[in-house]
Amino acid sequence: MKKLINTLSLIFFAGVMAVSAQCCNGATANDNSTGTKATACCANNQTSSEVKAYYFHTTRRCATCQAVEKVSKEAIKEYYGDKVIFQSINSDEDKNNELVSKYKISGTALLIVNGDKTVNLTNDAFLNARNNPDKLKSKLKSTIDSMM
Repeated sequence: MKKLINTLSLIFFAGVMAVSAQCCNGATANDNSTGTKATACCANNQTSSEVKAYYFHTTRRCATCQAVEKVSKEAIKEYYGDKVIFQSINSDEDKNNELVSKYKISGTALLIVNGDKTVNLTNDAFLNARNNPDKLKSKLKSTIDSMM
């Protein structure tokens, strides 16, 4: 019975990821799920030593997209109050073109930025926001702590 539940969970997860990828245009922003990588444009335009969290999304969002925003925003507020800026950015809106271009966003992405250092947490966010939000919160905290 446990094997059946695990198998069904795996199938469900695969389906959710496929829907998420379709809903979110299969978006990635410098798929750097393993840690840190500064993009050249980030180094040129980011001068503050303030940690910022950017959640890029499109107008049409799935439940996982919404959960990523909700969990990330809650965690950052809980752990850091106003010390870390969380900004939700609709990449479909023209007013956000500069940031979308700066970070080379092509859909949905969760980025933690400090100066010229950018950490992409998109994969962790989409894997955990709905079914294991505490894991996402923990990942956000450890990433932000390491950047402060």
